[in-house]
Amino acid sequence: MTPQQNATAQRLFACEDIHLDLGGREILHGISLEVNRGEVLGIIGPNGAGKTSLFEVLSGRIQPKSGRVVYEGRDITRLPLHARARLGIGRTFQTPVVPDELTVGETFKAARQAFLPYLTRFDAEYGAELVHFKVAPDVPTVKLETLNRRKLLLACLLMRRPKLLLMDEPAAGLINSEVDEIDYLIRLLSKEMNITVVIVEHRIELLETIADRVMVMDAGETISQGSMAEVLNDPKVHAAYFENVVEGALDE
Repeated sequence: MTPQQNATAQRLFACEDIHLDLGGREILHGISLEVNRGEVLGIIGPNGAGKTSLFEVLSGRIQPKSGRVVYEGRDITRLPLHARARLGIGRTFQTPVVPDELTVGETFKAARQAFLPYLTRFDAEYGAELVHFKVAPDVPTVKLETLNRRKLLLACLLMRRPKLLLMDEPAAGLINSEVDEIDYLIRLLSKEMNITVVIVEHRIELLETIADRVMVMDAGETISQGSMAEVLNDPKVHAAYFENVVEGALDE
Protein backbone atom coordinates (compact mmCIF):
# COMPACT_ATOMS: atom_id res chain seq x y z
CA MET A 1 0.00 0.00 0.00
CA THR A 2 1.39 3.41 -0.97
CA PRO A 3 1.54 6.24 1.60
CA GLN A 4 -1.34 7.95 -0.22
CA GLN A 5 -3.48 4.79 -0.14
CA ASN A 6 -2.68 4.30 3.54
CA ALA A 7 -3.73 7.88 4.34
CA THR A 8 -6.98 7.37 2.46
CA ALA A 9 -7.65 4.14 4.35
CA GLN A 10 -7.08 5.88 7.70
CA ARG A 11 -9.29 8.87 6.85
CA LEU A 12 -12.84 8.42 8.11
CA PHE A 13 -14.48 11.78 7.53
CA ALA A 14 -13.83 14.98 5.63
CA CYS A 15 -15.43 18.07 4.20
CA GLU A 16 -14.03 19.95 1.23
CA ASP A 17 -14.44 23.64 0.34
CA ILE A 18 -17.73 24.13 2.18
CA HIS A 19 -19.62 27.35 1.49
CA LEU A 20 -22.87 28.20 3.25
CA ASP A 21 -25.30 31.08 2.85
CA LEU A 22 -27.99 31.84 5.45
CA GLY A 23 -30.41 34.74 5.15
CA GLY A 24 -28.54 36.12 2.19
CA ARG A 25 -25.24 36.24 4.08
CA GLU A 26 -22.27 33.95 3.51
CA ILE A 27 -21.62 32.13 6.79
CA LEU A 28 -18.91 29.66 5.76
CA HIS A 29 -16.17 30.42 3.26
CA GLY A 30 -14.37 27.39 1.85
CA ILE A 31 -14.02 25.29 5.01
CA SER A 32 -12.15 22.00 4.66
CA LEU A 33 -11.16 19.44 7.29
CA GLU A 34 -10.42 15.75 7.61
CA VAL A 35 -10.11 13.34 10.53
CA ASN A 36 -8.71 9.84 10.81
CA ARG A 37 -10.20 6.87 12.62
CA GLY A 38 -9.93 7.31 16.39
CA GLU A 39 -8.65 10.87 16.10
CA VAL A 40 -9.94 13.86 18.09
CA LEU A 41 -10.14 17.13 16.16
CA GLY A 42 -10.90 20.22 18.24
CA ILE A 43 -12.51 23.31 16.72
CA ILE A 44 -12.23 26.67 18.44
CA GLY A 45 -12.97 30.26 17.53
CA PRO A 46 -14.67 33.43 18.77
CA ASN A 47 -18.44 33.66 19.00
CA GLY A 48 -19.92 34.00 15.52
CA ALA A 49 -17.01 32.20 13.88
CA GLY A 50 -19.34 29.69 12.18
CA LYS A 51 -18.53 26.64 14.28
CA THR A 52 -22.10 25.51 14.93
CA SER A 53 -23.09 26.31 11.35
CA LEU A 54 -20.32 24.00 10.21
CA PHE A 55 -21.71 21.26 12.46
CA GLU A 56 -25.15 21.79 10.92
CA VAL A 57 -23.62 21.02 7.52
CA LEU A 58 -21.50 18.09 8.72
CA SER A 59 -24.46 16.45 10.48
CA GLY A 60 -26.82 16.93 7.52
CA ARG A 61 -29.28 19.38 9.10
CA ILE A 62 -28.35 22.06 6.53
CA GLN A 63 -27.21 21.64 2.94
CA PRO A 64 -24.15 23.69 1.91
CA LYS A 65 -24.21 26.11 -1.00
CA SER A 66 -21.21 24.27 -2.43
CA GLY A 67 -18.52 21.80 -1.42
CA ARG A 68 -18.90 18.22 -0.30
CA VAL A 69 -18.92 16.00 2.79
CA VAL A 70 -17.21 12.59 2.59
CA TYR A 71 -17.62 9.65 4.99
CA GLU A 72 -15.69 6.39 4.55
CA GLY A 73 -14.84 7.44 1.00
CA ARG A 74 -18.49 8.09 0.10
CA ASP A 75 -19.94 11.48 -0.85
CA ILE A 76 -22.78 12.05 1.64
CA THR A 77 -23.31 15.76 0.96
CA ARG A 78 -26.97 15.32 0.03
CA LEU A 79 -27.82 12.77 2.71
CA PRO A 80 -30.14 14.11 5.45
CA LEU A 81 -29.40 13.86 9.17
CA HIS A 82 -31.34 10.64 9.79
CA ALA A 83 -29.56 8.84 6.95
CA ARG A 84 -26.17 9.90 8.29
CA ALA A 85 -27.15 8.66 11.76
CA ARG A 86 -27.83 5.22 10.29
CA LEU A 87 -24.35 5.22 8.76
CA GLY A 88 -22.77 5.75 12.20
CA ILE A 89 -22.56 9.54 12.56
CA GLY A 90 -23.75 10.85 15.95
CA ARG A 91 -24.31 14.45 17.01
CA THR A 92 -24.56 16.09 20.43
CA PHE A 93 -25.70 19.66 21.04
CA GLN A 94 -24.54 22.49 23.27
CA THR A 95 -27.85 22.38 25.15
CA PRO A 96 -28.69 18.81 26.28
CA VAL A 97 -32.42 18.78 25.52
CA VAL A 98 -34.10 15.62 26.82
CA PRO A 99 -37.74 14.51 26.34
CA ASP A 100 -39.17 15.98 29.55
CA GLU A 101 -42.39 13.98 29.34
CA LEU A 102 -40.52 10.64 29.45
CA THR A 103 -38.68 8.72 32.14
CA VAL A 104 -35.10 7.58 31.72
CA GLY A 105 -36.27 4.06 30.82
CA GLU A 106 -38.79 5.36 28.28
CA THR A 107 -36.11 7.53 26.71
CA PHE A 108 -33.82 4.54 26.27
CA LYS A 109 -36.71 2.55 24.76
CA ALA A 110 -37.47 5.32 22.28
CA ALA A 111 -33.80 5.46 21.29
CA ARG A 112 -33.65 1.67 20.92
CA GLN A 113 -36.64 1.72 18.59
CA ALA A 114 -35.74 4.88 16.65
CA PHE A 115 -34.86 2.85 13.55
CA LEU A 116 -34.12 -0.70 12.46
CA PRO A 117 -32.56 -2.87 13.61
CA TYR A 118 -34.31 -2.37 16.95
CA LEU A 119 -31.96 -2.76 19.89
CA THR A 120 -32.50 -4.62 23.16
CA ARG A 121 -32.40 -3.30 26.72
CA PHE A 122 -28.96 -4.90 26.96
CA ASP A 123 -27.74 -2.46 24.30
CA ALA A 124 -29.11 0.39 26.40
CA GLU A 125 -27.34 -0.99 29.45
CA TYR A 126 -24.13 -1.15 27.41
CA GLY A 127 -24.42 2.54 26.47
CA ALA A 128 -25.25 3.57 30.03
CA GLU A 129 -22.32 1.62 31.44
CA LEU A 130 -19.90 3.20 28.99
CA VAL A 131 -20.71 6.72 30.18
CA HIS A 132 -21.18 5.79 33.86
CA PHE A 133 -24.87 6.75 33.77
CA LYS A 134 -26.40 5.31 36.95
CA VAL A 135 -29.89 6.81 37.16
CA ALA A 136 -32.90 4.54 37.80
CA PRO A 137 -35.21 3.88 34.79
CA ASP A 138 -38.28 5.35 36.52
CA VAL A 139 -36.71 8.79 37.09
CA PRO A 140 -38.29 11.52 34.91
CA THR A 141 -35.66 13.01 32.61
CA VAL A 142 -36.87 16.51 33.54
CA LYS A 143 -35.29 15.97 36.97
CA LEU A 144 -31.81 15.24 35.61
CA GLU A 145 -29.06 17.79 36.10
CA THR A 146 -26.90 18.89 33.15
CA LEU A 147 -24.18 16.22 33.40
CA ASN A 148 -26.64 13.33 33.57
CA ARG A 149 -28.65 14.80 30.70
CA ARG A 150 -25.47 14.78 28.62
CA LYS A 151 -24.68 11.23 29.72
CA LEU A 152 -28.20 10.01 28.88
CA LEU A 153 -28.10 11.46 25.38
CA LEU A 154 -24.57 10.17 24.79
CA ALA A 155 -25.55 6.68 26.01
CA CYS A 156 -28.44 6.68 23.52
CA LEU A 157 -25.95 7.42 20.75
CA LEU A 158 -23.33 4.92 21.87
CA MET A 159 -25.72 1.97 21.99
CA ARG A 160 -25.73 2.22 18.17
CA ARG A 161 -21.92 1.87 18.03
CA PRO A 162 -21.23 5.06 16.02
CA LYS A 163 -17.95 5.55 14.18
CA LEU A 164 -18.03 9.36 14.36
CA LEU A 165 -19.26 11.80 17.01
CA LEU A 166 -19.80 15.50 16.36
CA MET A 167 -19.81 17.08 19.83
CA ASP A 168 -20.89 20.71 20.23
CA GLU A 169 -19.54 22.14 23.51
CA PRO A 170 -19.98 19.02 25.68
CA ALA A 171 -18.50 20.85 28.70
CA ALA A 172 -20.97 23.75 28.58
CA GLY A 173 -22.70 24.28 31.93
CA LEU A 174 -20.44 21.87 33.83
CA ILE A 175 -18.23 22.47 36.85
CA ASN A 176 -14.56 21.47 36.78
CA SER A 177 -15.01 18.02 38.32
CA GLU A 178 -17.72 17.24 35.76
CA VAL A 179 -15.49 18.45 32.92
CA ASP A 180 -12.96 15.86 34.11
CA GLU A 181 -15.61 13.20 33.46
CA ILE A 182 -16.13 14.49 29.92
CA ASP A 183 -12.36 14.41 29.45
CA TYR A 184 -12.30 10.76 30.54
CA LEU A 185 -15.24 9.79 28.32
CA ILE A 186 -13.77 11.32 25.18
CA ARG A 187 -10.43 9.64 25.82
CA LEU A 188 -12.27 6.33 26.24
CA LEU A 189 -14.26 6.76 23.04
CA SER A 190 -11.35 7.79 20.86
CA LYS A 191 -8.38 5.85 22.20
CA GLU A 192 -10.01 2.62 23.39
CA MET A 193 -13.09 2.37 21.16
CA ASN A 194 -11.52 4.00 18.06
CA ILE A 195 -14.45 6.42 17.66
CA THR A 196 -13.54 9.55 15.74
CA VAL A 197 -14.50 12.77 17.52
CA VAL A 198 -14.88 16.29 16.13
CA ILE A 199 -15.48 18.64 19.05
CA VAL A 200 -16.35 22.32 19.26
CA GLU A 201 -15.33 23.58 22.68
CA HIS A 202 -14.48 26.88 24.36
CA ARG A 203 -12.61 25.29 27.25
CA ILE A 204 -9.05 25.36 26.00
CA GLU A 205 -7.83 23.31 28.97
CA LEU A 206 -10.08 20.42 27.91
CA LEU A 207 -8.90 20.47 24.30
CA GLU A 208 -5.28 20.65 25.43
CA THR A 209 -5.65 17.21 27.03
CA ILE A 210 -7.85 15.38 24.49
CA ALA A 211 -7.38 16.90 21.01
CA ASP A 212 -4.84 15.43 18.61
CA ARG A 213 -5.17 18.50 16.40
CA VAL A 214 -6.98 21.84 16.58
CA MET A 215 -8.61 23.97 13.88
CA VAL A 216 -9.33 27.64 14.54
CA MET A 217 -12.20 29.43 12.79
CA ASP A 218 -13.00 33.11 12.53
CA ALA A 219 -15.70 34.83 10.46
CA GLY A 220 -16.52 31.60 8.63
CA GLU A 221 -12.96 30.78 7.63
CA THR A 222 -10.16 28.52 8.87
CA ILE A 223 -7.35 30.75 10.10
CA SER A 224 -5.04 28.21 11.75
CA GLN A 225 -4.51 24.46 12.20
CA GLY A 226 -2.08 22.32 14.15
CA SER A 227 -1.39 21.33 17.74
CA MET A 228 -2.92 23.43 20.50
CA ALA A 229 0.47 24.96 21.25
CA GLU A 230 0.96 25.87 17.61
CA VAL A 231 -2.41 27.55 17.12
CA LEU A 232 -2.21 29.44 20.42
CA ASN A 233 1.10 30.92 19.25
CA ASP A 234 -0.31 31.90 15.85
CA PRO A 235 -0.57 35.73 15.47
CA LYS A 236 -3.77 35.31 13.41
CA VAL A 237 -5.42 33.52 16.34
CA HIS A 238 -4.35 36.20 18.80
CA ALA A 239 -5.72 38.89 16.46
CA ALA A 240 -9.06 37.10 16.03
CA TYR A 241 -9.67 36.71 19.76
CA PHE A 242 -8.30 40.12 20.71
CA GLU A 243 -10.33 41.97 18.09
CA ASN A 244 -13.52 40.19 19.17
CA VAL A 245 -12.88 41.10 22.82
CA VAL A 246 -12.28 44.74 21.91
CA GLU A 247 -15.37 44.90 19.70
CA GLY A 248 -17.47 43.35 22.47
CA ALA A 249 -16.22 45.93 24.96
CA LEU A 250 -17.02 48.76 22.56
CA ASP A 251 -20.50 47.38 21.93
CA GLU A 252 -21.17 47.48 25.66
